[in-house]
This record gives sequence, structure tokens and C-alpha cells, in this order.
Amino acid sequence: MNLKRTLGLGVGGGAVAVWIAAAATSVSPPTPIAPRVDARAIESSGAELAAEITRLHERLRPSATPLHTRDLFQYAPHAAAVSAPRQSRPVGVEAAAPIAPVFALTLIGIAEDGPVDHVVRTAIVSGPGDLYLVKEGDTLASRYRVVAIGADAVELGDVTDQSLRRLTLR
Repeated sequence: MNLKRTLGLGVGGGAVAVWIAAAATSVSPPTPIAPRVDARAIESSGAELAAEITRLHERLRPSATPLHTRDLFQYAPHAAAVSAPRQSRPVGVEAAAPIAPVFALTLIGIAEDGPVDHVVRTAIVSGPGDLYLVKEGDTLASRYRVVAIGADAVELGDVTDQSLRRLTLR
């Protein structure tokens, strides 16, 4: 029995030693042999590359000026306004005063600052393409003067015709 056990351990130990030795050695791949380089082939491929580069450069240069007809901020083109021929007025008739356009103003909010007994209010008004933060006495859109700011409304005085306009929170 002793001989079988010794022989089994020897064969098993030898197998493990061979396995570890095989794993520890590195097998390097064979070195590739460099192919012969032909100078004429390199020069011809360089000439082809240069021709391709000049072709691509020519393609990048536009031959015609691009037309800027797209406007990303409009969905449909607007019809151009056709001006009517001017008519002469009789000498005795006076022309009516031009009516100033009314701006579309919306009261967005009112901010309050300061102590309870002396509150300073700031009105937040949305105008045509602008946002105004105004206090009493300020001018808004160079046409309106802020007369009063309440808890939920703002009174604006029109500078041109001295009328009042009231904006309320919605």
C-alpha cells in the first residue's frame, strides 16, 4: 500500500509541476518578416493621395452664393405689404393726428419688498418682446408712466394722450 500511495503522489505532483511550468513560460509569436518596400509604389500612392486632396478642396469651395431664404423663427412667409399710391389732400382739409399704437402689455406679477409699514412694490410687466420691472414713477416702453401699483393691479398713465390704463393679474 505504501508503494501505491507514493507512486500516486509522485505522478500527481509531477503533473502539477509540468502544468505550472507550462503556464509560466511565455510563447512569443514569430517575428514577421518586413515586406520589401518599393519606392515607386509609395510615390504613386502619394500622387493619388495628393490628387484626391485637391479634388476634395475644390468640392469644399462653393461655386454659387447660397440663398438665405429660410427663416428658422417663422413658420410661414408673410405677404409683403403693397403700398397704395398717395392721394393728395385738399388744401383746406387738415389731416387727423396719427394714432399711436397700443402696446399689448400683461401684468405677470407684483413683488413686495421692505417692512410692513413701508412696502415698496415692483410690477413685473410683459411687453412686446420685453420684460419690464417697474416701480411707481418709472417709464414703461417710453410711452407709459407707472401711476400706482396695488396688490393685484397697476395703473399706467399714457404720456401721449394723458389717459389711464389698468393692468390686473389674471
